[in-house]
Amino acid sequence: MNRIRNLFANKDDRRILSIYFTAGYPALDSTLAIAEALENAGADFLEIGFPYSDPVADGPVIQHSSEMALRNGMTLDVLFGQLKDLRKRVDIPVLLMGYVNPVLQYGVENFCKACAEVGVDGVIVPDLPMYEYEAHYQSVFEKHGLSNIFLVTPQTSEERIRKIDGLSTGFIYLLSSSATTGKNLAVSETSESYFSRIRAMALENPTVIGFGISNHETFVHATDHADGAIVGSAFVQLLGEPDYHTKITSFIRQLKGKTDGL
Repeated sequence: MNRIRNLFANKDDRRILSIYFTAGYPALDSTLAIAEALENAGADFLEIGFPYSDPVADGPVIQHSSEMALRNGMTLDVLFGQLKDLRKRVDIPVLLMGYVNPVLQYGVENFCKACAEVGVDGVIVPDLPMYEYEAHYQSVFEKHGLSNIFLVTPQTSEERIRKIDGLSTGFIYLLSSSATTGKNLAVSETSESYFSRIRAMALENPTVIGFGISNHETFVHATDHADGAIVGSAFVQLLGEPDYHTKITSFIRQLKGKTDGL
C-alpha cells in the first residue's frame, strides 16, 4: 500500500491536513527544510508546487511565489536535485503539483522516473486532460508507482466523477469552487449541496477539499464533508514573512485547533 493510501486507511477520526507550498520560495534552497518543518509541526501530507510562468489557476499569493521561485532559479532539475534526500528527512506522503507544460518539456517518462527515484508519491497536474492521461500517460505513471490526482469542481458531472474515481489511486481533489486559489471557502447552500452530492456517491477513493481553507474554522468545515483539506495560499503568505520558520509550528497547531488528534 502506498503512503497516500496508507494515510487515509489509518486516519480513524483524524482530520487530515495537507499543506501546499512552492518549491524555491522564499529561497531557492528552502524547499526541503520547509517540508521537514511541516511534518514536525503535524502536517499529514505535503504538496510541493513546481513553479510555472503562467499559473492561470492560482491567485495572487501563489502567483507571486511562483514568480519569485523562478527568479531564484527553481527548475524541475533543481527541484529533483534538492529532493534526493527527501526520504532521509520526511516520512509523510509528498506530491508534486504544477502545470503540464514543464512536465511535457521535461519529458513525462523522465518526470515520473525522477519522482519515483526521490520518493514522491503522486502528482497533481490540473491542466492535464483526463482523456490524454488515460490514452498516453497512465501506463507511465503506473510503471513508476505514481498516483495522478484528478480535480473535481461543483460543475463536474456524476459520470465524469465516476470515471475519475475509477482512474484514481490516491485521492480525489475537490475544488471548493471554480475560482482561483486563495478565495475564502464559501459556506453556502450551493457548496453544501455540492459536498453532500459527492458524499452521497460513496466513491471508492478518499476526497480532499482545497481552495479557500485558511484557518481552523474553514479546515473543520471542509473536513466535515471530506477526508481531508488542503491549505495553500495562507501558508505561502506566511512564507513571505520575516522569520517564517519560527511560525510554522504555531500555524499548523492553529489550523488543527492546537490538538494533534483533530
